[in-house]
Amino acid sequence: MDNEKIEKLQQMIDESDNIVFFGGAGVSTESHIPDFRSTDGLYHQTYKYPPEVMVSHTFYTQHTEEFYDFYKNKMIFLDAKPNKAHLKLAEMEQAGNYLRSLHKIIDGLHQAAGSKNVFELHGSVHRNYCQKCGKFFDVNYVVNAKGVPYCDECGGIIKPDVVLYEEGLDSQTINGAVRAISKADMLIIGGTSLVVYPAAGMIDYFKGKYLVVLNRDATSRDKQADLCITDPIGEVLGRIRV
Repeated sequence: MDNEKIEKLQQMIDESDNIVFFGGAGVSTESHIPDFRSTDGLYHQTYKYPPEVMVSHTFYTQHTEEFYDFYKNKMIFLDAKPNKAHLKLAEMEQAGNYLRSLHKIIDGLHQAAGSKNVFELHGSVHRNYCQKCGKFFDVNYVVNAKGVPYCDECGGIIKPDVVLYEEGLDSQTINGAVRAISKADMLIIGGTSLVVYPAAGMIDYFKGKYLVVLNRDATSRDKQADLCITDPIGEVLGRIRV
């Protein structure tokens, strides 16, 4: 690990008063949750249907049973624990760095680590609702249901409160995230390939001082960044002093 880069990151954080962390699935790989696009990610595994098809709105509505079989086995990891990255971000927030986390992850590990100022751009596996009556259910209800989960009050199908392909992002969440990015003096991009829009396009609203990319692979923002680090994000953030 490049100590000089770690110290440069430390200096940038120390000089910043309003930090936004924009994270993707790569943040949770150190918690043993697979991401999507890396060589050992979900998109490189073999299934009856392509994974990106199975997490689409059309597939959910037309093949609900198969959707839930994939979703329960490959998208929910109840035993996963926050890693050094989640814990450090929560520590930074609690220490008064005015840190806000925007993420495309649906696993809830940022909140499990103690973060409060979180914009869940793609929703969360921990929230599920009946499409008929609107009643909410926790993740355990969905996991313990045989096959497709149904509402215990009206019998309607329960849908995860996550954004599937072909679905739009929540407008209130988008507006809050854009405001946070536009006001930030430091933006840390971590664990994301920045290829999924519209979320990735939110980076354009950043007009602050320091842009940092913490990602194993190259991203489209590397040339604009003031600092790029490819080491494991948990190991990098774990060395930051708060």
